[in-house]
Amino acid sequence: MLRRLPGTGGARALAIVLLRAYLRLALRTTRWTFDIHPDAHPLLTGRGEHSALVAFWHEALVLTPALWWWATPQNPALRLHVLISRNRDGRLVTDIVAPWKIKAIAGSTDRKGKSKGGARALRRMLDQVRNDSLIVITPDGPRGPRRQVQQGVVGLARLSAAPIVPVGACCSAWRLDTWDRMMVPLPFGRGRFVCGAPIIVTPHDHEDAATRLGDAIDQAMRAACPAPARFLSGLWAGLATALAPALTLLLRRRLRRGKEVRGRLNERRGRSARPRPPGRVLWLHAASVGETLSVLPVVAELTRRDATLHVLFTTATVTAGELLDRRRAQAAWGARVIHQFVPLDVPGWMDRFLRHWRPDAAALTESELWPNLLESCHRAGVPIVLLNARLSDRSRAGWSRLRGLAERMLGRFAWIAARSDEDAARLHALGATRVDVPGDLKDAAPPLPADPAEIDRLRAVIAGRPVWLAASTHEGEEDLIAQADRLLRDRHPDLLTIIVPRHPERGVEIAELLDGAPRRAAGAEPGPADRFWICDTLGELGLFYRVVPIVFLGNSLSAPGGRDERGGHNPLEPARFGAALASGPLIANFTGAFARLRDAVAIVPDAAALADWVDGTLADPARAHDAGCRAAQVASQDQGLPGRIAARLLALMET
Repeated sequence: MLRRLPGTGGARALAIVLLRAYLRLALRTTRWTFDIHPDAHPLLTGRGEHSALVAFWHEALVLTPALWWWATPQNPALRLHVLISRNRDGRLVTDIVAPWKIKAIAGSTDRKGKSKGGARALRRMLDQVRNDSLIVITPDGPRGPRRQVQQGVVGLARLSAAPIVPVGACCSAWRLDTWDRMMVPLPFGRGRFVCGAPIIVTPHDHEDAATRLGDAIDQAMRAACPAPARFLSGLWAGLATALAPALTLLLRRRLRRGKEVRGRLNERRGRSARPRPPGRVLWLHAASVGETLSVLPVVAELTRRDATLHVLFTTATVTAGELLDRRRAQAAWGARVIHQFVPLDVPGWMDRFLRHWRPDAAALTESELWPNLLESCHRAGVPIVLLNARLSDRSRAGWSRLRGLAERMLGRFAWIAARSDEDAARLHALGATRVDVPGDLKDAAPPLPADPAEIDRLRAVIAGRPVWLAASTHEGEEDLIAQADRLLRDRHPDLLTIIVPRHPERGVEIAELLDGAPRRAAGAEPGPADRFWICDTLGELGLFYRVVPIVFLGNSLSAPGGRDERGGHNPLEPARFGAALASGPLIANFTGAFARLRDAVAIVPDAAALADWVDGTLADPARAHDAGCRAAQVASQDQGLPGRIAARLLALMET
């Protein structure tokens, strides 16, 4: 933060004087409100039986003198020490606050075998606690991650037996562009300190203490700080309300195009013809097919663990709803899962939806960030979480233009379970705080199902022919697949290419492109002269992955004249069946899964490379089998994740 300031000499001394003067002016002219828990008051004023550790997030460190000035008039003998890092910034902060009788203890956690004074600082803090001095510590300092408790403060509390007072602080301030987004107070503003109930760390709950402390400081910060971007949030809500008539017309247009279901348009406006079931209801939202597939194992675990729970499952697409309906018909838990289409993000429609269903908790999946939905849940007191959270670089850049609104939205989540460290880092960069990385639900999903009778029938249809599968293709990729087929004809004259489009409604269009190729949705099967078979049905990828051992994954090739906005599809779905795999290079949505598969999946940048891969795989079945076995081994890991997520959701409903 202060690296541009001079390090030595008269210029440094002048900088200290000016910074101290500004900080004094800003903090002294701020009109502070102090909300102190009754059990924390005697600890903060030195009137209790014990000394205490006072825990702030690092972003509020500059505000701590204001709390000290509140406490010392009540006990002039009170002593305060602050843990400061030993770097240049730490030394400068030490000199700035020294005249205010705030003593510094220099040191931070020793990392990677390098001593940073952590052990010596720990001994000094233990001595000061025994001498009844208050110790201010920032559990996420000195370098983060932001708002994540490091184990040092927990260890100090356990060794010293001193209670920890969680503190939240906020004021009129501007924030630095640093890892912690540190607050710099502005003069003549308003501010608030909130000090929560003290936390006692015992040897028995040492592992849980960091989580409890982080939650307590977060709660204090939420109480101290007004939610950011109130104006933007209100503007978003106002615009959505004003656009409601136009959105109604949009829904009717989507109905004509087959993207909505006749008779269920009212669900998109928050109305439902179904009654709320008795007992507890968990609202689970998955936008489309991929998200739905990823959370179905969580639904199975939820209903297995709680025999009375009902799950309100909303989707945004017709195909996802149809898929869910088929799975409900086949599953033992199906009767306790209610499907609805999610309302559009209009405040009145969302409020109406929540009034009707009164969910005990809610869970969104992946990248479903809707400001009005989150505000409606907050107003209704519905705790909400984000499962399998993902955020691309493109989305992060977009939301960063509305950073305050993004931080407000992310702050509404009780917790966020990110699918990867990269996604967690992007969410942190937008202001999310309660983020962990339990794993990717798509990695832990069971194999896609298939009808055994259809498996035998499909094997009979393709018997005796070399065959490969282009799965989940998107517009423009069928042209490239056709080019690859032309390159393969001389080497494999009887080759059959099966195309399963991601959106089955494109089947007619693809068949016309490929000279009237037979379509499975129309009941047609390929004859000996047909080189393509368009399988434009929904929910049958499990069938094709079981029967066709050579799989190319779509949404990954750059279409001619198109923008490279594609992000691939989940390679672990076919990998579970031991298929030889290839994909185009556009895989941003599944980089983690592709990285784990390594060379078990081939990357083909164009039609010629795709043709070469198909040719090589057909020519060397042993090599293809070996790659498939390696892929299957990777795809079978972490099957316990759905159960762990289900346990967290059930615990959320108890709060």
